[in-house]
Amino acid sequence: MADLDATFPRGQCRIGLSTIISVTRVLVATDSHFLSRTVEAALADDDTEIIRVASGTEVRAAVQAHIPDVVICDLQITNMGGVAACLDLRMEAEMQRLPQTRILLLLDREADIYLAQQAKADGWLVKPLDSIRLQQALSPLTKEISISESGH
Repeated sequence: MADLDATFPRGQCRIGLSTIISVTRVLVATDSHFLSRTVEAALADDDTEIIRVASGTEVRAAVQAHIPDVVICDLQITNMGGVAACLDLRMEAEMQRLPQTRILLLLDREADIYLAQQAKADGWLVKPLDSIRLQQALSPLTKEISISESGH
């Protein structure tokens, strides 16, 4: 957080500026190169850091190491699917071994919404993905960047 306060001669004008600049850290868990590239292309900007793991069993360690703002899990990943990874993160958070993490599940079909709800996912999106739908699904899950200005 950077603060800037300037007082002009004779106290005629005072400007206060507080800016909080944050980088959104996104963990993507998928073994699909195509899906990974799609997510990266949709979210690529200077304010987003993307970390990728290729198996569900790597999700817990990656969350512990990187503390992402949001985890995007593909429903079907090698050796531990998105639902199991989501449940694992929820249990670890309940035991206070990991921080609460927002989770977006990428589903294969509408019927999988039930699984996402049971896994306590914060959001879900049925594939195929496009950048607009992905950004809309992530918007309520990511932290806000707050910029405030005041002056008189």
